[in-house]
Amino acid sequence: MTAAERVAALRDALATRVVVADGAMGTMLQAQDPTLEDFQQLEGCNEVLNVTRPDIVRSVHDAYFAAGVDCVETNTFGANTAALGEYDIPERVHELSEAGARIAREAADAVTASTGEQRWVLGSMGPGTKLPSLGHIRYATIRDGFQANAEGLLAGGADALIVETTQDLLQTKAGLVGARRAMDALGVRVPLICSLAFETTGTMLLGSDIGAALTVLEPLGIDLIGLNCSTGPAEMTEHLRHLARHSATPLMCMPNAGLPVLGADGAYFPLGPDGLADAQETFVRDYALSLVGGCCGTTPDHLRAVVERVRGIVPPDRAPQPEPGAASLYQTVPFRQDTAYLAIGERTNANGSRKFREAMLEGRWDDCVEMAREQVREGAHMLDLCVDYVGRDGVADMDELAGRLGTASTLPIVLDSTEVDVLRTGLERLGGRAVVNSVNYEDGDGPESRFAKVT
Repeated sequence: MTAAERVAALRDALATRVVVADGAMGTMLQAQDPTLEDFQQLEGCNEVLNVTRPDIVRSVHDAYFAAGVDCVETNTFGANTAALGEYDIPERVHELSEAGARIAREAADAVTASTGEQRWVLGSMGPGTKLPSLGHIRYATIRDGFQANAEGLLAGGADALIVETTQDLLQTKAGLVGARRAMDALGVRVPLICSLAFETTGTMLLGSDIGAALTVLEPLGIDLIGLNCSTGPAEMTEHLRHLARHSATPLMCMPNAGLPVLGADGAYFPLGPDGLADAQETFVRDYALSLVGGCCGTTPDHLRAVVERVRGIVPPDRAPQPEPGAASLYQTVPFRQDTAYLAIGERTNANGSRKFREAMLEGRWDDCVEMAREQVREGAHMLDLCVDYVGRDGVADMDELAGRLGTASTLPIVLDSTEVDVLRTGLERLGGRAVVNSVNYEDGDGPESRFAKVT
């Protein structure tokens, strides 16, 4: 079977039945006591084991396949610029990604050859250690690192890419765009999965709610969306209910084995195999999940129970009701307002507000942010941000203000400019889903037009 045929078979499986993925990787690797030499003196960098101890990595994949799963994730959760940069080896992103994918590919192909049942590889793209919304790393830098990660995974034989355990929506967008760029560069198309980490607070790490996440990410052409890590299945129920009601994209879920408990021998995950299987069966029947698996604390025994429980279940049809809208980093705002018109605050527009313009020209950024907050308090639904002014560096001003408003405002931003570079800068600073304003057809709609460059 060719790579394209494998991918087509995976798409068909996801559309017609429940596909079961594996569980935790890191704990199973550590249980085999790799040495400091195995880590090439980079203790804790599990991705290095892809080249020094492929036998250990392969044994984990084999254990999950023996439990009956359909697919395994590659040992590449940390194979990105930010994470490998912590070990001073960011240049090894592609190498370690490709090596991890090849190990998983060999394990999957061995099962297929011996049983005749197709097995697949999900290329793991973890979040890294930097949050672009907080200014830890530039969007373009993390995006390009994700692209190298994805190119390595695809070169090694991954059948799908999963941007997983993300904590920051701007980080998530960078991963998805990087994955798309990798596919374009290699001329291939594989399923693109987006899996988010929600805390016990009910939001992502930076405060994004599930509605904002769906509004931001679904338009990016993902094939599945869902949750993994951070919590057990009990804490994921309400998020999955929202996705089932409003997402037109198929759903997935890979929870931890409950919330960690501190015992006499240290922390452990309390949810056993039957508990995980109960939860996943309920999720499949109630929310029509297409892909299930496990995360921290789950083992081959957990996944064996899940396989036995969900095998043969056909996910029910859903009738989702999407809510078109824009979003800030934190919340979504529907375009249709039931009790009022959609109000866009215009006092953060350098051409419309003298007070804002003077604050911008003098570099009084905190004053600019306060003007935005005033409009939030007065009931605006979105904020118009325009920095275009004769003699100013619009890119620099947009970088400064979009970066600040992206985290300081709970409202979506309307980027108001006729300059492509200014708009691009704003989009690369905002974790939410922005509205683009002032783009027009004055120079037509051809491939070199301003409109084409923005879209």
